[in-house]
Amino acid sequence: MRILVTGGAGFLGSHLIDRLMTAGHEVICLDNFYTGNKGNILQWIDNPKFDLIRHDITEPIRLEVDQIYHLACPASPVHYQYNPVKTVKTNVMGTLNMLGLAKRVKARFFLASTSEVYGDPDVHPQHEEYRGNVNPIGLRACYDEGKRLAETLAFDYYRQNKVDIRVVRIFNTYGPRMLENDGRVVSNFIVQALQGKPLTVYGDGSQTRSFCYASDLIEGFIRLMNSDYVGPVNIGNPGEYTILQLAEAVRDMVNPGSEINFEPLPSDDPRRRRPDITKAKTLLNWEPTVQLQEGLQLTVANFRDRMNKNTDSVILGSRS
Repeated sequence: MRILVTGGAGFLGSHLIDRLMTAGHEVICLDNFYTGNKGNILQWIDNPKFDLIRHDITEPIRLEVDQIYHLACPASPVHYQYNPVKTVKTNVMGTLNMLGLAKRVKARFFLASTSEVYGDPDVHPQHEEYRGNVNPIGLRACYDEGKRLAETLAFDYYRQNKVDIRVVRIFNTYGPRMLENDGRVVSNFIVQALQGKPLTVYGDGSQTRSFCYASDLIEGFIRLMNSDYVGPVNIGNPGEYTILQLAEAVRDMVNPGSEINFEPLPSDDPRRRRPDITKAKTLLNWEPTVQLQEGLQLTVANFRDRMNKNTDSVILGSRS
């Protein structure tokens, strides 16, 4: 098939492209490189089945494709709060443009939504019928409400225009190619530990998250896209850890001597987050296979390699 991946040079988009290219599809990567990195897709640049287009999805584009994986949007608070209006435009206008494209060419449309639509949940674990507890005027609303509206648009196009949609709700995901400066807990802890700095935990560390390794998530994407179920479907790892437990796991793995510092909790930070994956299990026969310890080791190795390369290039640059 001919498949479009928006945000394809990003963390998850590039892992998805790896899978699609390996499976023999023609792939078009669309990215404006706000948080994407060409290095993530460098291995495919000269492949005749791969095309890279630098484009901002808030502007329309005309392409002929069979499937659209719509992943484009900064997904970490540091990046989506840097320009909240742009984040809203990406989620609303960008999604409108991609749904319009899907309608025109009769492509199947896959929306990468998020567990953030549940906000700071009153229901635990979160199932797909839960409607969420989101602050519409909070600092995170540009992303939370943006994704909620993206889901609304997808289902309106499905009902009104018969666009063939699939909607996934992504829970916390980690793995190689995460940006070192994205502000998410896994990357924060790994970078701080590798640099020999104290690990920063916000609040008392009792808030919980569920961490899914990237390869497991992408497997869930592909199964949903090629199933008959519209969604939404939670894709995430139901293993629940406190932030303090995660900090201690990273510290013990990378630098057992690191201290842990506690800072005030950011506003609207969810207290608990864990997916109910009953639908993914029963409808897609999917559940995660990579345990946190194994996934963290692979992620730490990737961060260490990239940070060493960056250090080497800085040293070489200072000599020239």
